[in-house]
Amino acid sequence: MQTTLMIYDGAAPADSDVARTGGVPLAPAGFTWPMCGSCCGGPLQFFAHLPVEDGVLSVFVCQNDPGACEFWDATSGANRVCLFPRADLQPVAVPETGVTLLPATSAIRAEVVTLDPEMDDAQDELAPDAYDLARSGWKREPEERFGKQREVLGSLGGSPSYLEDDRLPTCPSCAGTMEFAAHLEEGISAQVAMNLGGQLGYVFICRACREGAFLTD
Repeated sequence: MQTTLMIYDGAAPADSDVARTGGVPLAPAGFTWPMCGSCCGGPLQFFAHLPVEDGVLSVFVCQNDPGACEFWDATSGANRVCLFPRADLQPVAVPETGVTLLPATSAIRAEVVTLDPEMDDAQDELAPDAYDLARSGWKREPEERFGKQREVLGSLGGSPSYLEDDRLPTCPSCAGTMEFAAHLEEGISAQVAMNLGGQLGYVFICRACREGAFLTD
């Protein structure tokens, strides 16, 4: 059982083309900063820049009035996921008002973790979840109860951890079920964290239509 964890890798330049949380988004020319379509109408906060095999995922979530705009709902308009081509990306101008940027930029490195679910003593009658096992076991010695889970910023690919089928988003263009792309965790500390309401974030894409979606559990 293999899972590609995203691990905190220190600070990064705000406009770097590396996997990161925070900083400023890189986008094609002409892209405008997305606005909240739920309640507040303000600019969304930029969460993450995630290079993938066919482009770059940019994740935006409303943080202007947490709890008022339903950023946890894929259809609320309070979040947005963009899939950009890798070529000719440039930093986007940041709006002068609203909660737009995280307080710090955190680099991400990919770590492929292989786990045998039979070796995990915490499993119960439920089928073992690959992401949950990989995260809980990250750098944990056999005699330790806890590892270094705060270093885990999420994962790339695989399957959505414990997400019910009826919550899988559909593409607004083709109405097909979207493909799971990444998990997002809040972050290593309060100073650099993405506000996910203490929940796990899920990023989905429709590669054919280049549409994206975000939700939390």
